[in-house]
Amino acid sequence: MPKLNQIIAVEKSVKSRSFQELTEAHHALQKPALLAGISRTYRPKDEEGETLPPESTRVQAKAEDIVRRTAQIMGNLFDVTATKDWANCEAKADIVIGERVLLRGVPVSYLLFLEKQLTDLYTFVRKLPVLDASESWQFDPSADAYATDPVQTVRTKKIPRNHVKAEATEKHPAQVEVYYEDVTVGYWRTLKFSGALPAQRVNELLERVQKLQQAVKFAREEANALEVSDQKVGERLFGYLLEA
Repeated sequence: MPKLNQIIAVEKSVKSRSFQELTEAHHALQKPALLAGISRTYRPKDEEGETLPPESTRVQAKAEDIVRRTAQIMGNLFDVTATKDWANCEAKADIVIGERVLLRGVPVSYLLFLEKQLTDLYTFVRKLPVLDASESWQFDPSADAYATDPVQTVRTKKIPRNHVKAEATEKHPAQVEVYYEDVTVGYWRTLKFSGALPAQRVNELLERVQKLQQAVKFAREEANALEVSDQKVGERLFGYLLEA
């Protein structure tokens, strides 16, 4: 069983590492290009038409994966700080949402810490990328990303045509004007992919964070604050926050 001074010694480095990794995750979510994907295939209008290779870009980052990785990062920080706070004080209270008790006997010092972390977490969740509402999205298991319905567009090519302005006579040649006509030569079939989240999912996460913030504040009001034992609370807290 670790001593309190050992926990205090490692807490600072865990906080620093967690902040760095959380910042990297936040920055990754602010790069739309990493979240976007596309698949395009081309079919010529007829056998003589030009053939073009398919085009595709894979989704490089998925918000749900980053959310869960962030939960692991912050969960580790929650655990280390909890171990220190449980040993630092005696005032404790339960974190309760409705009839559900998430944590029992939480020290007031950890409740204060949790309030700050949940404020940061709320900011993080509020900035999660949301699927474009102008598109209709469905989750595509084969692509492991959200995808739109395929849309077909035409590919045209300018073909020269002759327009006879004046017929030829014995004394003058015909007056011909060349113009170009757009002619359909093929069809693009386009699907858009995205690693962003549905607005409903983001709203659910925000609501859960807010409920947990309120429960923590209520618990702190009840708490009054020494023995060091490892606390594993991150998994339970994020298990609630990330419930589908």
